[in-house]
Amino acid sequence: MWDLFYWVVMFSVLAAIAIAAVIGVRAYMSGTSPSELLFKPRPEPRLSVVEQANIDGKRKLLLVRRDDVEHLIMTGGPVDVVLETGIGEKRSPAVEPVTAAATVFTRPARTLGQSSGGGGE
Repeated sequence: MWDLFYWVVMFSVLAAIAIAAVIGVRAYMSGTSPSELLFKPRPEPRLSVVEQANIDGKRKLLLVRRDDVEHLIMTGGPVDVVLETGIGEKRSPAVEPVTAAATVFTRPARTLGQSSGGGGE
């Protein structure tokens, strides 16, 4: 009985060490910390209700923000109505809209022989 218990505990300890080693190697190869692999940061919310005001018993004015642009909406009547859009939107008439995607520079993933320090090469 105790022999079986001993092997179950030993297997559990070895499995935990193997999982920790895999997380450590993945963190090293991607250049992040192990906690970033386990606990990803929450993305910034894109939609929020900035303000609301009651007009009467049924209708309500909502100021909704989406991607740094605000929209004024009236709800609760027979039809919901968008009163104003593009509030706070940055407009520059002299600038042409960008059609090509900008190049994003990223560093290649490290191999096992490379260090993570910022020393000279």
